[in-house]
Amino acid sequence: MASPSAREVARAWEDFAAGEDIETGVRPDILASWYRCRDQYDVDRTLDVAPGARGDDAHRVDNSVIFTGLGGLGALAGQEVARDGAVVTVADGKGRVLGAWGDPSAQRRAELHNLAPWSSWSEACTGTNGMGTSLEVSGPVTVTGPEHWCQAFHQWACAGISVRDVVTGVPVASINISRWNASLPKLVPPWLTKAVSCVEQEIYRRAIYEADKVIAEFTRRSAQTRGAFMAMDRGGNVLAANDAAVAMLGLAGETPIVAGATEPAERWSPDIAGLPDVVRWAKARAEGNVEWCGYARLPVCPGEAAVPLTMRSVVDANHVVGMLCAFGEQDGEAYEQDDDEVVGPLPRCIIGMRNDRLVLLAPSEIRYAEADRNIVWLVTERGRIQAATRGLDNVERSLAPYGIRRVHRRYLVNLRRVAEVERGIKGELFLIMDSRNHELVPVSRRHAPDLRRMLGV
Repeated sequence: MASPSAREVARAWEDFAAGEDIETGVRPDILASWYRCRDQYDVDRTLDVAPGARGDDAHRVDNSVIFTGLGGLGALAGQEVARDGAVVTVADGKGRVLGAWGDPSAQRRAELHNLAPWSSWSEACTGTNGMGTSLEVSGPVTVTGPEHWCQAFHQWACAGISVRDVVTGVPVASINISRWNASLPKLVPPWLTKAVSCVEQEIYRRAIYEADKVIAEFTRRSAQTRGAFMAMDRGGNVLAANDAAVAMLGLAGETPIVAGATEPAERWSPDIAGLPDVVRWAKARAEGNVEWCGYARLPVCPGEAAVPLTMRSVVDANHVVGMLCAFGEQDGEAYEQDDDEVVGPLPRCIIGMRNDRLVLLAPSEIRYAEADRNIVWLVTERGRIQAATRGLDNVERSLAPYGIRRVHRRYLVNLRRVAEVERGIKGELFLIMDSRNHELVPVSRRHAPDLRRMLGV
């Protein structure tokens, strides 16, 4: 498929900005960004200057190693791209520019749009652009001419890539190369990928170091704990658990977390409703307070009442690196769910990707969603389509208003599309989504009671 011309993209941009939906003529990743800018972030497309960065929510001190590494790369790259009239910028995980290098005249032109330190180039603030859009997706992102959401930036070409925390999956930084009124060399995206790999190695090393600290503290305290006890990293993934916790969570005895899972790929994400929110709350409350502990009541066992879960922080260099969790204990500060949490605008449609096209789906078309690591596949009447949003948790949040619910760690189902319910030999449940092809979706024991209630069976 040939790439669309700048004129075709500009025409599509005008139609889309005017409120019309389009399906062809624009790269899928760019069109997905446009949908976010228009429907989710409501970015003013007449914006000609990036807003100033907010001073709150400062980055972690240990991330300074990351920014120092990226700053060195940016300075070196700035010397190389100066001859091409380009600018290199480094931003934090919120899209706030921390440094800029490159051709002096190009930097002065960039400053007219506030492409300079202490400005915000997140997608939510400034629309589709190399830095901001790279924070929304994985891998290098190029944005050229009218692919930018704001018309004032249509003469810029840029390419960016984010650096992500291996523990939480969230972006912590971005590096970007921008050029005025000229295209970028094809070698730029591969260079960006190679440049951030060395920084990601430092993040990986830090994750292993933190896991060792948490597991050591877990081992030390395990002898003093009689009930179910587990250790989690700061992203809410289980690093270690005693036999009682393994049995309570329904895990196999040979699971790596019994001995301690230092490798990020071996860690386990517990399927406990509300736990991710509790972990974020506990981490925020524990920062700066080594002695902090708190508890929440969560539905740990399927079909049973919620039980208390007390969390105590593990701290290293004045930062929370993990949590020790004791089931059945109620100690410290109580967690109170915020019912007034602001919910963003619902999307007008569900965005999927197939080959080089963006597919716009009505929620009713989706039978179920299946996760393959961080990629989510939507099974529809039009076949298997990759969701534009990565991560099953993120897809679940966007689909929940349409009656699509979690039934398994890897599956979401459209309750309105369930054709039959089948019981296995051991009492396990399977949902038949397409009776013609006997399309089965397993239901975990944890979700079975809620599913029966919702289906009335």
